[in-house]
Amino acid sequence: MNITVKDLLDAGVHFGHQLRRWNPKSKPYVYANRHGISIIDLEKTYDLLEKACTAIEDVVASGKSILLVGTKRQAQEPVREMAAATNTSFCVNRWMGGTLTNFQTVSTSLAKYKKYLRMEEDGSLDALPGKEGAAIKRQMSRMHRNFEGMLDLKSLPGALFIIDTNNELIAVTEANRLGIPVIALVDSNSDPTLVDHPIPGNDDSTKSIRIVIDVISEAIQSGFARRSEMPIHRRDITPVTQEPEFGDQGGEPEVTLPEGYEDMDFDDRVRDSRDEAEAKPAEEKAKVVAAAEEVPAVVEETPAVVEEAPAVEAEAPAKATAEDTAKA
Repeated sequence: MNITVKDLLDAGVHFGHQLRRWNPKSKPYVYANRHGISIIDLEKTYDLLEKACTAIEDVVASGKSILLVGTKRQAQEPVREMAAATNTSFCVNRWMGGTLTNFQTVSTSLAKYKKYLRMEEDGSLDALPGKEGAAIKRQMSRMHRNFEGMLDLKSLPGALFIIDTNNELIAVTEANRLGIPVIALVDSNSDPTLVDHPIPGNDDSTKSIRIVIDVISEAIQSGFARRSEMPIHRRDITPVTQEPEFGDQGGEPEVTLPEGYEDMDFDDRVRDSRDEAEAKPAEEKAKVVAAAEEVPAVVEETPAVVEEAPAVEAEAPAKATAEDTAKA
């Protein structure tokens, strides 16, 4: 880190809240009480800030993303500047409940918002009927307030950096439920046991927030530098296919075939398909011939039934003649 304890002191990081708003769980990080105000131990703040930077750097170097959260007025602009400098996703307007625990639904809304933005860019939104276009613009205004800074968030983040855990309690709770590490700037009125890497300090002063954010930004940039130097197999990324390295011949990705699957060339597949297609008509023809050979056997039996018919007809006239003779 490029700061010292004196820099933290000059920024007013040591100022806590009034004693009546003091959280007993923050006692290990409180140095003393002066004029009814808690004074934070800056030596512990410095050590914990260094550990938090190491944790963030490791998360970014492993290929995961960091989500910055700071919706309070004092933290909005510093967080926006930090996100722009590090190309990181952020949330500064409003934390929507379920952003992490119901990420699938949030992803659907993000995709819808991106679609509206593309329509606005190519002019197709202005071509819609007036009433429909006005309804979409009102919806886009709400989406901008909810999703500003989160358009590049394609999956759950690897860690959260939060300003004021009391104000962002819902975000902390969702991250804890999903097992996502939380790095947070906590004041004397907050519970530091809810986060994985607490940074004791003043979270109500823009100057105090800015100096902590500057240190975290350096850690994120260092993590990106380590990620570019780290071999691909060491990164926490699981691609479906392995793209060929630069300079390799052949443009098709290498795909692992399942067990028991025999790979065949294109010509072999075409030949097998043709043979199968030719075999089907041959089988059908053989069935027709076999059926035709069985037909004469049925025809030969038919005359035997027909020959019996005249014998019945011959008896009938003989009987009629005997009756006529008796009458006569």
